[in-house]
Amino acid sequence: MTSLSRDPQKSVLPRRWPWLIRGFRKYACRYVRKHFHAVRLSKSGGPLAAGDEPLLIVLNHPAWWDPLIGIVLSRAFADHDQFAAIDAVAVERYRFFKRLGFVGVETRTLRGAVEFLRTGGAILSQPRRAFWVTAQGRFTDVRERPLALQSGVGHLAARLRVGVVLPIALEYTFWTERTPEALVRVGEPLRITEYPGLNGRAWTALIETALTRNLDTINAEAMKRDPGAFTELLAGKTGVGGVYDTWRHLKSWAQGRKFDPAHDSPREEKP
Repeated sequence: MTSLSRDPQKSVLPRRWPWLIRGFRKYACRYVRKHFHAVRLSKSGGPLAAGDEPLLIVLNHPAWWDPLIGIVLSRAFADHDQFAAIDAVAVERYRFFKRLGFVGVETRTLRGAVEFLRTGGAILSQPRRAFWVTAQGRFTDVRERPLALQSGVGHLAARLRVGVVLPIALEYTFWTERTPEALVRVGEPLRITEYPGLNGRAWTALIETALTRNLDTINAEAMKRDPGAFTELLAGKTGVGGVYDTWRHLKSWAQGRKFDPAHDSPREEKP
């Protein structure tokens, strides 16, 4: 099969275990449901979809939750072989991450940068593959500007012959429920073939601009607190629980209404 990357050097990719990936994805969805009210996809952005071209998915990095939310989102690309960049220390500490497709990255050394480009190029050298990268390289508040993406992601894009760079913005916020909302917005895809001749620095700037625009939009949508502006990808915990919800349940029963644990639920008519 023809290589799609300009990097002739090959890297040994982690051997993924499909059964472990499927099981961990189910676990991640259950875990996220337990700790979030919902995972929501902005209707103003693009869909979570991809063709056959290699996919470089670039995200901001607001919190510890990002890999788990990424795993939830990965269900939309289940027909792709998926890999994700993660801190090299974490991979060494939790070796099973490699079987999930996580690739260890040393962000502070030249050797690490070279290995990132080599491994990323190998992953994206074939169709129907996806590589997830939190390009800020550190936890960063969603309101911080500039985003200061690390240049490796741009140099990786510059090495590709074909493919798509997909900017995805993440934000976690509290609305009316006890648990937070995980908000997701897909930005405009950047096709490699539409930007011929760009070097790594220019690609980094292009990706940062696209991700910043995407993040600005979801920041504004988060402030409006309108669930109608989003598609619910995963429903999680609703209500307060404990004595408070027990009392609300009894009150609804006494009034002949169906109990809705949502904090801001409208009153329902009697059947």
